[in-house]
Amino acid sequence: MKYSIVIYYDSKERIYVASVPELDGCMAHGKTQEEALREIQSACELQLEVMRDNGDPIPEPSDIFRVAK
Repeated sequence: MKYSIVIYYDSKERIYVASVPELDGCMAHGKTQEEALREIQSACELQLEVMRDNGDPIPEPSDIFRVAK
């Protein structure tokens, strides 16, 4: 499944923060955008694995961040 990933720079902490809006609380960070992306992909996979193991419903990917044409 493809989920939206939001990455922003936290100037106070001097890190990039990444989150997956469809997966409540799924966040990661890194010193670079690339590192934050790698970390959020790993965090997303782990969160989905735990949700499956617990029998929790898996949210569908949202098109909320789809680019308008």
